[in-house]
Amino acid sequence: MKGWAKYLVRWEVFLLLLLLAEILVFGHLNPRFLRPRVLLGSINDFTSICVVSLFVTFVLVTGGMDIQAGAIVGLASIGMGLLWKDCGLDIWTAAAIAIVAGGLCGMLSGFFVAYTGVQPMVVTLGGSFLYSGIAIAVTHLSSTESYKGISGFPRAFTAFSKYRFWGIIPSQMFIFIALLVVSYIILHRTRYGRAVFLCGVNPAAAEFCGINTRRVIMSTYVLSGASAAVAGIILTSYLGTAKADFGKELTLPIITAVVLGGTSNLGGRGGVIGTALAALVIGVMRFGLSMNGVTTQYHDIPVGVLLIVAVGCRTFMDNPSLARLVRRGWLAKT
Repeated sequence: MKGWAKYLVRWEVFLLLLLLAEILVFGHLNPRFLRPRVLLGSINDFTSICVVSLFVTFVLVTGGMDIQAGAIVGLASIGMGLLWKDCGLDIWTAAAIAIVAGGLCGMLSGFFVAYTGVQPMVVTLGGSFLYSGIAIAVTHLSSTESYKGISGFPRAFTAFSKYRFWGIIPSQMFIFIALLVVSYIILHRTRYGRAVFLCGVNPAAAEFCGINTRRVIMSTYVLSGASAAVAGIILTSYLGTAKADFGKELTLPIITAVVLGGTSNLGGRGGVIGTALAALVIGVMRFGLSMNGVTTQYHDIPVGVLLIVAVGCRTFMDNPSLARLVRRGWLAKT
């Protein structure tokens, strides 16, 4: 029994229970929410959050921060569209170039974080403005009006993100699961993953062990940038349009998913399983609110509350002296 007990108190179990509670509550408010086709299909609305948050987890585990991923989503989307429509490249070649470009964007920011010592928040904030500006500039290079975006993509490209297996399970769910497996193996089952954790726990010890901490830290931003580009491609395929502003509202949900998933904002602790569950919690919550008549402009309110609560809980749990102080104050009152 003791062996099972240690799993029952894991943070991931709490997130799973929270996800089930959300499904039951929203299903009670709107029975249509519980239809398998509707519930499973909801992932199409937040796959971008799921995909990017998996690899932003790597960045936070090293003690870094990445708030530029949303800008890279839009840049990859409009860049791929421009390469296809105005440069005449094959759509899959354009998509591959967009992923490489996303990785290079991450590498640029990662270089300044790892090799110059500038605060990650400052670097990625600057990167967010830079890549958003480049995306808008790229839009003006296209022959299509910026407010319309670039559309008319090949059917094979738009179909891969809309296909449903057995008429129920969307293909984007399998994409998410595949990337979850890949990210889990990289972070939790490889020497590189152990190096990522050690860089977050004790960079000096990592250097003493022969780990090139600068290279490892920079590589996490490369992975984050490439995943943002993948998210931009999936979003473009699903909506059938490439736009520069696709990722402008993704920063808060992505960071919330990583922190809510149990990754410490101080580095050295975290995991992609928790991040995946937290991303589903956030996505289902936003989808459920939409189905019950709550406009999108209010969706960030509960997400912000989740972020504050998650940071507060992790800070409390990671600080035994604070926990003892609060416990003593509570006992004194009783």
